[in-house]
Amino acid sequence: MAQVRNKQVLLKNYVTGFPKESDMEIVEGSITLKVPEGSSDVVLLKNLYLSCDPYMRILMYKDTPLSLGFQYSPGSPLTAFGVSKVVESGDPKYKKDDLVWGVTKWEEYSLVPSAKIHLLFEHTGMPGMTAYGGFFELGCPKKGEKVFVSAASGAVGQLVGQFAKLTGCYVVGSAGSQEKVDILKNKLGFDEAFNYKEESNLDAALKRYFPEGIDIYFENVGGKTLDAVLLNMRSHGRIPVCGMISQYNLSQPEGVTNLANLIYKEIKMQGFIVSQFYPLYPKFLEFILPHIREGKIAYVEDIVEGLEGGPAALVSLFSGQNLGKKIVAIAPE
Repeated sequence: MAQVRNKQVLLKNYVTGFPKESDMEIVEGSITLKVPEGSSDVVLLKNLYLSCDPYMRILMYKDTPLSLGFQYSPGSPLTAFGVSKVVESGDPKYKKDDLVWGVTKWEEYSLVPSAKIHLLFEHTGMPGMTAYGGFFELGCPKKGEKVFVSAASGAVGQLVGQFAKLTGCYVVGSAGSQEKVDILKNKLGFDEAFNYKEESNLDAALKRYFPEGIDIYFENVGGKTLDAVLLNMRSHGRIPVCGMISQYNLSQPEGVTNLANLIYKEIKMQGFIVSQFYPLYPKFLEFILPHIREGKIAYVEDIVEGLEGGPAALVSLFSGQNLGKKIVAIAPE
């Protein structure tokens, strides 16, 4: 069978400091549109949408501390989550033209293990699973509790806030611009939101929005925000740790000085990676699909057209330029 073009985004070198577009390069490879003979556990995909996520920066370190079952290496395509169409499958669970989501590569076509993908049900995917697992399984929310979400207009944060409202919680989000604050309050239904860049004293800001303290803090940024939150947590509070985007590009991460509050207030703080919640996917669908169909879940996306825009899209995450979920849409054949 003839080979076809397979445009790819490669990592040129391991990265120190803030990532740059020049740390990546666009190349044109080729691929045969055929699953290798006798392969029953791989699927050939035409990638449609690629997810830009902050964790990708951590994988650009030579000695990455993050274990996701895949790593980056110079000269190879970036690996991430995406939405794809099945071209050919060696696994009988998938058939031609099925829409799937899961781990793929930053390229037009990918041959991937079938264990890394899932059938796509409406608008569900990795950020939804992340928000669902972190908030419900680790946050253990109860009606009436007070919830704070940092990076609240991002892919995961915007869903956590809405899940909190559906549970009957009071929810406040922080973001980095007035435009994002307005979206949180007017489109996504947060009770309150504030621009952290305009707050000279985060402890005072949190006391203003949470005079009785915080029950659940969904952690996405780390650093000074986490330090201020620890002072404002209530007894037996929970902190699901999803990300710490403020720290990823620092050669010397910021210290956190208020950790003793974990003891004084008997707070549970737990980090997680979304893959631990994959067994809950049917439970997640049972929860989310009715809300989607009833229009109770809103979602803000920031879509970049074309694989060529991928490096700039990824870099933009670390300057706060994205508004909602950053996605690279690959041009159709």
